[in-house]
Amino acid sequence: MNFRLILALDLLDGSVVHAKRGEREKYEPIHLFSSIVRSSDPVHVIDAIKPDEVYIADLNRLMGTGDNKGIMNALRNKTKKTRITVEYGIKKKEDLKEAAKAEIADNFILGTETASMELIDEVSESDIFDIDISVSVDLINREVLTGDKRMKIDPLLLIKELNEYPIRDVIVLELDRVGTKSGIDFNFLARAVAVSEHDVLCGGGVRNCEDVRKMAEMGVKGALVATTIHDVSIPASLLRL
Repeated sequence: MNFRLILALDLLDGSVVHAKRGEREKYEPIHLFSSIVRSSDPVHVIDAIKPDEVYIADLNRLMGTGDNKGIMNALRNKTKKTRITVEYGIKKKEDLKEAAKAEIADNFILGTETASMELIDEVSESDIFDIDISVSVDLINREVLTGDKRMKIDPLLLIKELNEYPIRDVIVLELDRVGTKSGIDFNFLARAVAVSEHDVLCGGGVRNCEDVRKMAEMGVKGALVATTIHDVSIPASLLRL
């Protein structure tokens, strides 16, 4: 099965935290929840799980309370064989330049929470970025989380509009399902796959290996997972295939 299981790491004040429903003020250190790590230190978590691919969300950047660039530099230097994708709360082209120059990731996210269609336009038309870009369509109650009027449309229409851009993949990130194991709306996800010319990745609500099998069968190319790894609903070994 050619399906990308990607370990999700949410970084807050230098520690990995357990994300749940996007309620960031309630996030707690991951080791208080996890059955497989004894520390919330990001290097320890990566060493313990050894994923082939990791998605890192810098929550301090997203919340405007600093950044975790130093930690991500340390992870990059220690885990050169691990493919790293970073959500860095990018709002403007200068943010992307800064992150790319720091070489903290192989792939950067332009998330609807902080980015705009204007920024996606700018980045797509620029030849200065020799890096991979993905777009995260961030959803709460099936509405796009954004401050950009051009993005305040039906999420499926937005996903279809992204076909015009040379991005690596589209992440359908249902923030209100993150950390809940509440299940996936397979009908909605299938519709997203149908309208997208890019690879579609799922974030939020994944419960078990059966969910992974169903997503793979409908054409989803990968999923962000954290809760199901830490409570061993999905074996960590599947992150290393």
